[in-house]
Amino acid sequence: MKLVLEFIPKLNFLKVAEETKDLVDGWNVTDSAGGRPAPSGTAVACVLKAKYPEKIVIPMLITNYKGPVEIGAVALAAEAMGIYGMVPDPGDPPIYGHPIKTVNDGSCQLLVDDNEISTFRRSTGAAENVRSFLKNSVQIKNLKFGCLLTARRPVEDAIARIRDDWDFGFFMRLEEKSLPMLRELSGECKKLNKPLYAYLIVETAKNKKIIERIGWPSTTTLDKVEDFMPNLVGVLDGVIPTCLGDSAGEIELLKKLQAFRDTAC
Repeated sequence: MKLVLEFIPKLNFLKVAEETKDLVDGWNVTDSAGGRPAPSGTAVACVLKAKYPEKIVIPMLITNYKGPVEIGAVALAAEAMGIYGMVPDPGDPPIYGHPIKTVNDGSCQLLVDDNEISTFRRSTGAAENVRSFLKNSVQIKNLKFGCLLTARRPVEDAIARIRDDWDFGFFMRLEEKSLPMLRELSGECKKLNKPLYAYLIVETAKNKKIIERIGWPSTTTLDKVEDFMPNLVGVLDGVIPTCLGDSAGEIELLKKLQAFRDTAC
């Protein structure tokens, strides 16, 4: 099982990468999470791939604050550097300016009306439009594209999505009660020969309030993660561990997960 650490880049991202490189198989790089400016997910991913070429690097591609030219530009950069894949998603609205809706022919629309923004956030197909634009118009050939799959929707929806023209999937909202859904989805991914990863959100004393504020369920706690992990052996190709906001806890978490790195997928 691969450990692909959720990597939230700050100005010291090279230092953090060096501190975690021996404990992970790679990094899932966020892209200005929450709509707040941060070092570019793709730029950081390209630097990490150049410095650690043996690692898996998968940046998010948040499209709400990129026009079609920039979307194409970052995908081309990732392809040039041999990045494994990207995960396109509209993401959160930007804190500066307005969301941008890009469709599969490369045209785009600036969303300024609150009702338009609300409708767009509830709609499906935004990531599929960007994927089609990148494959057909920008002519991306080797870069793989992954989709987000959530336990908030029925398993039938997740299966239908991964059957589409996606190369891999990231499962969100993993917890004890979503394990049956994960196992069913995993069975379908194995039939399709598409890798499946899941976010492993681990609660600590330091980050409990952060997780509550975000509104995501934690998968487990730091003291119980080793008891939870056997549920995932043979089900997932990898996990995306994170101790949101607790860097010391994250190092401890990665050390606890080392025993599962070589287990069969």
